[in-house]
Amino acid sequence: MNFDLKTMDLRAAAAEKCDQLVVLVGQDFVAGTDPLSALIGEAIKHKDFDPKPGKLLSFYQSAGIAARRVLFAGIGLGDARGVRQALAGAAAAFRSPGTKRVAICFAAEANAAAVSAAVQGAAHVSYVYTLTKPKGEASSLSRVVVGVREPTAVAQAFASSVAVALGVELAREWGNRPANHATPRMLADAAKALAKQPGIACKVMGPAEVSRLKMGAFLAVARGSEEPLRFIELRYTGAARSQAPVVLVGKGITFDTGGISIKPAPEMDEMKFDMCGAASVLGVFRALAQLQPAINVVGLIPACENMPDGRSVKPGDVVTSMSGQTIEVLNTDAEGRLVLCDALCYGMRHKPAVIVDIATLTGACVIALGGVRSGLFASDEALAQALLAAGEGAGDLAWRLPLDDEYAEGLKSNFADLANVAGRPAGSITAAKFLQSFVGEVPWAHLDIAGTAWKSGTAKGATGRPVGLLVNWLLARAQPDAASSENVPRGRAKKAPRPARAAKISGT
Repeated sequence: MNFDLKTMDLRAAAAEKCDQLVVLVGQDFVAGTDPLSALIGEAIKHKDFDPKPGKLLSFYQSAGIAARRVLFAGIGLGDARGVRQALAGAAAAFRSPGTKRVAICFAAEANAAAVSAAVQGAAHVSYVYTLTKPKGEASSLSRVVVGVREPTAVAQAFASSVAVALGVELAREWGNRPANHATPRMLADAAKALAKQPGIACKVMGPAEVSRLKMGAFLAVARGSEEPLRFIELRYTGAARSQAPVVLVGKGITFDTGGISIKPAPEMDEMKFDMCGAASVLGVFRALAQLQPAINVVGLIPACENMPDGRSVKPGDVVTSMSGQTIEVLNTDAEGRLVLCDALCYGMRHKPAVIVDIATLTGACVIALGGVRSGLFASDEALAQALLAAGEGAGDLAWRLPLDDEYAEGLKSNFADLANVAGRPAGSITAAKFLQSFVGEVPWAHLDIAGTAWKSGTAKGATGRPVGLLVNWLLARAQPDAASSENVPRGRAKKAPRPARAAKISGT
């Protein structure tokens, strides 16, 4: 789908030829003399329309308006949250059969945050999964025009939001694919396809290479599956090679049965989403390719299945990680931390400025935070605050949880350096403490997205989170004066940020 940014007030919107015109109306709306203003004013006057967030009024082929269908959508104060609510409520307008071109017009001035919310909201509601639904109704929408009074003021935010939308779409697509259509090898092929984008390189390792790296924890998880593991390494180079990279590590369990500690049958199908951390890394790299910011980023994806088999790792087995630390596997369903610990150790080879892992790691985090906020753990205060702020700006919220040393007590083992679980209490925190054992002194953060990476029930599907949070954070770090507060080594040359593409952005 293509996005355009266009100069447009309500008078111009009335003349905009499209299948669907969506007019975003705030509570401070003042009617003018143009046809749309008059209609909005009359609708509010007669209480047929309320500009509160989520309130809608639609009509068809009105005189003096070029659009075939028109929808008034309330956005309240006009902030990003109100815009997101409005577009979520207008989802049917974007998915209506025969809708190829949609125009979104703000009835008043729009700030950068509101425009970003409009782009990402439109992309979210228009996404339709079709890969394994050959008889399903594919979206016919091919172009969305976002109309504002002053495009120049919001052009950079528009460009960034289009890139985020492309990344989120890619993450949602791979998250939604059934496990037999998203094997480790297929995930590796998706990463290789990204390497065709400017500034991106990809390296894929198989079982032999991983064995030579002595990634015993990762190998142990993959042992029970017929599908061979893949260790995927993506690189985006946007700054001087002397600049220490950011390393992102995404959990890539393409299906999780729990292994020998097998999960209950109900809802096990949703364990295809256990690679959403990996999918988010793919999405971030898609956005980086679009925006070309002045930063270096490495993406690591340990991809495998966790299956029960005669060769599978068993409860009580002791494995040796790449770091040399031995791990007593008390529960084979706590496999995510086993693949991540080796990937984190490998990430240290890049001498990163900072390392962040993203994982659908614990059910305990779902109980703690539900599906609203991702769990955030960080060893560095500045890093934690930067990630939280990025999430707030993207509407991709996180909540920081503690990392007190006392939480690691339960990971002690009589038979290894540490156990892979510490019991049910504070399960998301003890999982984070396990991972912290493999990152040394490098500033590190862990995002537990078990509650936010997908939705269940009638809305079942991947959300693409936390691509928005991560891209916002990386763009902020790419600014010349931003990274120093997050412990980036000093004295290294930084390229000036490249200007974002503005006014007209197209992507698929």
